[in-house]
Amino acid sequence: MADMFKMLADPSRLRIVIATLEGPVSVGEIAERLGLSISLVSHHLRLLRAARLVTADRRGKQIFYMIHDQHVAHVISDMIAHVNEDAE
Repeated sequence: MADMFKMLADPSRLRIVIATLEGPVSVGEIAERLGLSISLVSHHLRLLRAARLVTADRRGKQIFYMIHDQHVAHVISDMIAHVNEDAE
């Protein structure tokens, strides 16, 4: 579990995971939304897939990424809610 949280400790990886909460999204879309290079996003996605935080779905030539499952989505959503509570 510590390794999964280490994965999310990197701000870019965390932002990528959050971007996948909305539904399937391509590498190019993630890169554009977050202002990162496609190669950097691809590198982070490879690590996130290995950690089972995101999953991929190939559609033709494009690969779309989404949150691995609802367990991961709930952890991320709960962390966001917790941070927002502290800010209020």
